[in-house]
Amino acid sequence: MRRIALSLLFLAQCSLAQAEPVHGIAMHGEPALDAGYAHSPYVNPDVKKGGSINYGVVGTFDSLNSFVLKGMRTTARGIWDPEYGNLFYESLMTRSSDEPFSLYGLLAETVEWDEDRTFIQFNLNPQARWHDGKPVTAEDVIFSFNLLQEKGRPPYSRRLWYPGSDGRVMVVEKMEKVGDNSVRFTFGEGANRETPLILAMSPILPMHAIDPDTFDRTSLDIPVGSGPYKIKSIKPGEKITYARDADYWGRDIPSKIGFDNYDEISVTYFLQDSTLFEAFKKGDVDIYPEGDSGHWARAYDFPAASNGDVVKEVFKPGLPSGMLGFVFNTRRPIFADPKVREALSLALDFEWINKNLYGGAFKRSQSFWQNSALGAFGNAADARELALLGPAKDRIPAELLAGSYAMPVSDGSGADRKILRQSVTLMAQAGYTIKGGKMVDASGKALAFEVMTQNADQEKMAIAYQRTLALIGIQMSIRTVDDAQYQARSNSFDYDMIVKAYPSSLSPGAEQFNRWNGSSRDAQGSFNYAGVADPDIDRMIDALSNARSLEDFQAAVRAYDRLLVAGHYVVPLYHIGEQWLARWKHVGRPEKTPLYGYQLPVWWDARAQ
Repeated sequence: MRRIALSLLFLAQCSLAQAEPVHGIAMHGEPALDAGYAHSPYVNPDVKKGGSINYGVVGTFDSLNSFVLKGMRTTARGIWDPEYGNLFYESLMTRSSDEPFSLYGLLAETVEWDEDRTFIQFNLNPQARWHDGKPVTAEDVIFSFNLLQEKGRPPYSRRLWYPGSDGRVMVVEKMEKVGDNSVRFTFGEGANRETPLILAMSPILPMHAIDPDTFDRTSLDIPVGSGPYKIKSIKPGEKITYARDADYWGRDIPSKIGFDNYDEISVTYFLQDSTLFEAFKKGDVDIYPEGDSGHWARAYDFPAASNGDVVKEVFKPGLPSGMLGFVFNTRRPIFADPKVREALSLALDFEWINKNLYGGAFKRSQSFWQNSALGAFGNAADARELALLGPAKDRIPAELLAGSYAMPVSDGSGADRKILRQSVTLMAQAGYTIKGGKMVDASGKALAFEVMTQNADQEKMAIAYQRTLALIGIQMSIRTVDDAQYQARSNSFDYDMIVKAYPSSLSPGAEQFNRWNGSSRDAQGSFNYAGVADPDIDRMIDALSNARSLEDFQAAVRAYDRLLVAGHYVVPLYHIGEQWLARWKHVGRPEKTPLYGYQLPVWWDARAQ
């Protein structure tokens, strides 16, 4: 026994010895940039920093803390915000926008891990500093994870452990300081191969500047961060302005070269998108991301656009198209039957909506990873995928397994009789009949529900859907609510149906637990809007998260995609496959568009050059 113990100890020591510090990590394979890289390939490293940018958004804000439930959707933009850049707080590593899923050092100068990913060690950059000049320490890292586990919202409150049927499921068995300035995480049964990368992207907070007892309260008190910008001024609910930190510790590290190019960044809030666009036309807002095809085609006939001061641009990222749609809350008994969900999905006349509301600009979404090798649409299930699905494949229609499944194409009338007959047939199989012009169940109760919308665009789609459903006796009411109500009702799943977008990447992983895993079904603040708790879906999430090869990963995501489509949890709407954006010409940008599309944090003010 003593020989065996000594042998095991020797092997363990060898394993640790082989964990050499590295500059970057990737979910699959190796990061594209080597240890000597100078900067990211989609930046202009020679740009002169200076000037300003003015962003505009619709809504309001009452918090500077997006990590807690109360501030989830009403935190000022830019604090922790990948679209504008994490201006204020930072993570241990930062993600490349030109690779499927690779991370490079930020607060952590190097990392160490083993091939089986049983642990990861972050070696902090000795230069890392908070805005008040104090160093970022291993104690800060440990404090951050403990604080967010106790007081944070999902998914931050599930980084170390999550509740299981028999108690806590440990993601991290041990979190400890190693040496002078390193932190090691040793993983437990709840971890998967993506866990080290998720920890690397988590926010790090200053232990000396946060009171844990008040952390979960809404506040506009200016905190202490480590990012490239400090908060200059706040006009509650209306505007927040950031100023460059002249002493920013990370300005010369490779992962930050070419980023954070403005001296000042402002985010102004507007009550309506129409008001925001008018501000853009006047030059009070510098960029306008566009999502309305009709608006894109017709609204830019104003002097600044005509004379070239405003530039319209189209970007084509290399990502799956994702999913936008009406989401059924399956916690509601009326939506528990998949046949009901399928019937209502068929009834939506996408062709009418696309032609009459959007000028035919959009394409119908068919799956969650459409337009990629990861998607079910257009890709037949191979032997590897079928083996992974096991008996669950019997739940999936043959045409969906073959990759030939698609939503029906209507005649565009808003009242396609053939398709509506299919809907009525499915409703009959679910126990419904039409009596007195109403769709009723066996007890005579009419099928009626409410869709919660957030803006005028969602509302006009809902009105079109409402009109078609009424033709088969289904009553759908529409309620458009303000941001505060929307947040409260979304967090508590207080809706029958909701309009939601599910962005997709080429490396789906931990975010899927929060969207579709059974453990998130009843976790307030999770993104499991549909209320799904399906063991087969949970198995596929585990499979894609633990896949060691690209082939296994692709098979797992495709199988997962097929189960989501077969479940009819979402009434699919549309995608465009490109990004539309208008900018004033003084906003400069690099020539290269990375894999994930345009990246505002690497743009600059041409007036400062």
